[in-house]
Amino acid sequence: MRILVAFASRNGSTGEIAGRVAGRLRGAGRNVDVAEMGDGPEVSGYDAVVLGSAVHNQAWLPEASDFVSRHVSALSGLPLWLFSVGMPDGLPRLLRAKAKELQEKRILGLLGADVLEPRGHRLFSGVYLEGQLKGAAHFSFRLIGGRFGDFRDWAAIESWADGISQELAARSGTLPSQDQAGGSVREDV
Repeated sequence: MRILVAFASRNGSTGEIAGRVAGRLRGAGRNVDVAEMGDGPEVSGYDAVVLGSAVHNQAWLPEASDFVSRHVSALSGLPLWLFSVGMPDGLPRLLRAKAKELQEKRILGLLGADVLEPRGHRLFSGVYLEGQLKGAAHFSFRLIGGRFGDFRDWAAIESWADGISQELAARSGTLPSQDQAGGSVREDV
């Protein structure tokens, strides 16, 4: 079984998450390719696909949305998982749950998830550095109590990837490798 993990990243955080997902799938004995969405890759020849994008302005990056549009017919026939990398955990605690819910709903609507019918979508928090926001946006974020930092939850990311591997194993009737239960696999992309 060949799996494609494709991503769109602006500052590297989403690429690192994609690398970690791919590493967990490889640790379970899966054949995985990791690629940026911008230049390709082709979806044909893969048996399952995991797509992820950074979230800017409540939407996937343009190269990720374009990738989905170009490959919608091929993607709709494959087991598909989606992940988004935004900043819900950088928001004040009172705003996080509602912001996460609204962002996830908007992203899935923009991607046409009703057509693609992904098996799952996860919104992860990424890295949000102070220099990434300028002017009024920086001031507004600070005014509402926003925090900068690395909010990636590697245990949650690995658990999600392990769930994908288990679902694929159930589909194909194969058991995931024992390596998956062991420590984390790190692969920076």
